[in-house]
Amino acid sequence: MAIVYNFSAGPAVMPKEVLEQVQRELLSYKNSGMSVMEISHRSSLFADIQKDAEKNLRMLMNVPDEYDVLFLQGGATLQFTMAPLNLAINKKKIGFVDTGHWSQRAIEEAQVLDGISVNKVASGADSKYTKLPKIVGPLQEDVDYVHITLNNTIEGTAFRTIPYEKKQLVIGDMSSNILGQRYDVRDFGMIYAGAQKNIGPAGLTVVIIRHDLVEKAPELPSMLSYKKLVAKHSTLNTPPVFAIYCAGLVFKWLLAQGGVDEMEKRNRQKAQLLYDFLDSSKLFKSPVDVESRSLTNVPFITGNAELDNQFITLATANNLVGLRGHRLVGGMRASLYNAFPIEGVKKLITIMEKFELEHKEVD
Repeated sequence: MAIVYNFSAGPAVMPKEVLEQVQRELLSYKNSGMSVMEISHRSSLFADIQKDAEKNLRMLMNVPDEYDVLFLQGGATLQFTMAPLNLAINKKKIGFVDTGHWSQRAIEEAQVLDGISVNKVASGADSKYTKLPKIVGPLQEDVDYVHITLNNTIEGTAFRTIPYEKKQLVIGDMSSNILGQRYDVRDFGMIYAGAQKNIGPAGLTVVIIRHDLVEKAPELPSMLSYKKLVAKHSTLNTPPVFAIYCAGLVFKWLLAQGGVDEMEKRNRQKAQLLYDFLDSSKLFKSPVDVESRSLTNVPFITGNAELDNQFITLATANNLVGLRGHRLVGGMRASLYNAFPIEGVKKLITIMEKFELEHKEVD
């Protein structure tokens, strides 16, 4: 079978070792005679899966005891609604850092809610979101919290540090770079992340939330209440058993590889290889400001839509798949998640070099 390098932004590449273990255990999990997709979420088998997954995630991210960990459904998009309902309860106002599509989607969802107002405390719109907004000094906004998208998969930008004073309550959407670079959980009141990029299959969302915020939340419908979900250990209803199982295997794989710090080291190596080529190329270029560049999602263009399509065709023919850029921005995008091997980046650069030589008259 040919080796395929999957650059998709999500659902994304998973570790081969994890997929092989899933395959081995698929028909009979721990000799139970049942697939993990068939076992009860009330069984001791699943209880152990969930317990181990939480334990290993806490270890990977150094999650303090005063934070609760939830394994939820609804994707990160549901958190655009849940976070305001649970946390925007005093001033009824949220500050948003506008860094592109996904922060805008979070703003749109919050605006639907009665009684809650939103304000853009910073925006990258002037640069067409190719550069992260600069925040100078403390935030003056009187808000319940500030929402920030740590990594912008479409625009290819990322915050490597949190640009706020410690006293500011920050909610972080970490969907595309969770476990891929080190952040201090204590810098956030809550972190949430869809699993389908850097953790496992779609269908699972991880929420890490400070317990005092959970306790202060108002009365809400059960499936929208962090308090009720924490009380039931994420099993208020049937949780996404298979997705949690896969996530747990990925957490174990990450620990065996050396943890988040080792992943960040590898991700920096992969990204730097590609950025170095883009910065030296006469045909391909990165549209993103150097200081704002993501380690995880790397957009690139030729400046000619027809050439972009020709390159994507060539790349696909060479088993480099998932490189077409998001429909909002076009071009190409290489997503370099934890499980993506550096060999794939090297092959991509080889194909780019070949394509550039064949089209040097366009320089």
